[in-house]
Amino acid sequence: MNPRLDALQEYPFQRLGRLLDNATAPEGKSKILMSLGEPRHAPPDFIHDILASGGELLSGYPVTRGEPNLRTAIAGWLVRRFGLPDESIDPERHVLPTSGSREAIFSFIQAAVGRRAHSHTRVAMPNPFYQIYEGATLMAGGTPYFLNTLEENDWLPDLDRVPDEVWDQTQLLLLCSPDNPTGAVIPAETYRQALDLAERHDFIVAADECYCELYRDESSPPAGLLQVAADSGNDGYERCIVFHSLSKRSNLPGLRSGFVAGNADLLDAYFKYRTYHGCVPNRLTQAISTAAWNDDEHVALNRAVYRDKFSTAIEILEPVLKLNLPAAGFYLWPQTPQDDETFARDLYAAEHVVTLPGRYLARDTANGNPGRNRVRMALVAEPEVCAEAARRIRSFIERSS
Repeated sequence: MNPRLDALQEYPFQRLGRLLDNATAPEGKSKILMSLGEPRHAPPDFIHDILASGGELLSGYPVTRGEPNLRTAIAGWLVRRFGLPDESIDPERHVLPTSGSREAIFSFIQAAVGRRAHSHTRVAMPNPFYQIYEGATLMAGGTPYFLNTLEENDWLPDLDRVPDEVWDQTQLLLLCSPDNPTGAVIPAETYRQALDLAERHDFIVAADECYCELYRDESSPPAGLLQVAADSGNDGYERCIVFHSLSKRSNLPGLRSGFVAGNADLLDAYFKYRTYHGCVPNRLTQAISTAAWNDDEHVALNRAVYRDKFSTAIEILEPVLKLNLPAAGFYLWPQTPQDDETFARDLYAAEHVVTLPGRYLARDTANGNPGRNRVRMALVAEPEVCAEAARRIRSFIERSS
């Protein structure tokens, strides 16, 4: 087997399983899962009609580039959502459907990262982070370079702290906005700084934007990398790649449908990789995806439900926990009153509520582990379940203090 597999660290949920094996949950309380970012809201109603009538779509192989009507729907959504010039997004050249953002991120890193003349091939990424960033980098033979996202920096990666020699070794900068787990939104000026650095040091900027439709302030949707590039005159999206998904936007995590978009030359090379990779959504999935990207109403309704859940959870928990009050996404990232592993284990044992220790989502650095003494709480369940979880957490903390 590939010796690079030995470099992969245990996935966070495996670590969590071992931690909770040493605790016994109370039998009289139902289990509430807040550790996994799996949306539990109902998908849009129109999905059912497509499922009922689209069986014949499974009779043929999907083409690697995806169905034209899906690519057109994605391009239209990008124009609507980010205010891109119509002519700057060509469905034939700037968009590729994928089997979700996870698959796209992993496979794009394999296609983009390769050894250069120097000893290190670096991929810069936030810390804490979505574990696929690190795993894909290691499997591609790259070296992760961690950018700690801390409260004092508004949970944003501090690009100014990276030495020039590291940027010179970097092939790819991964950014996540809205961020998992902090919920921070990267401002336009940070995206512009990243693109300036990419031009100066010859690397690609790839933005994981799969939470971009889940924001709390309806008047202020998060900016996107392509939007910032176009606004800066870079309407060819040089050095730009973005990842999107229907999992969070449309409550369709089981559909495994997303896309990658950006610079045509980068996508052309990535397309060549995908002709071998063979991971294309089936045609029924593509038909559902086309309808979902074409409809914005269900997304606004979904966003309103999350907004209400945040308000309720914050009202319950703020008196007993130091919260980060995220701008977007569906996670809370509070500071724990004790060690994060102990907090997660004891909360489970007392209240049957499962949270994810923050250290499991981050890596140790010279400046410490930025996830230590924090936990990730996913507000993905139905509103009454999230409210009940918040009440149990508050009760646990009040009894423990």
